[in-house]
Amino acid sequence: MTYVVTESCIRCKYQDCIEVCPVDCFYAGETMLVIDPDQCIDCGVCEIECPAEAIIADTVPGAEKWIELNRKFSGIWPNITQKGPVPVDADDWLKVEDKFEKHFNETSG
Repeated sequence: MTYVVTESCIRCKYQDCIEVCPVDCFYAGETMLVIDPDQCIDCGVCEIECPAEAIIADTVPGAEKWIELNRKFSGIWPNITQKGPVPVDADDWLKVEDKFEKHFNETSG
């Protein structure tokens, strides 16, 4: 099992998860974070810390899309090991739906 970041992270990008990750498996895009599923040690501490509830286990139904997205972009985006500034409008994006289709960006962060 591994954990992956889903669309709830898009435009929120709180980064509380980065602070608790013991293996530094987070990678930063401009609008969201991803987890390298091959680095993740399945400890689950990041899932609990995420205010956006954007992190799920790969065993959750529908996680397949997110596993592939996390795998792809963790190989492209830079590794992030410390929490950076949270977007000032993060709370405004917390409950917005369909963020992936409208706001996902492949640019690294």
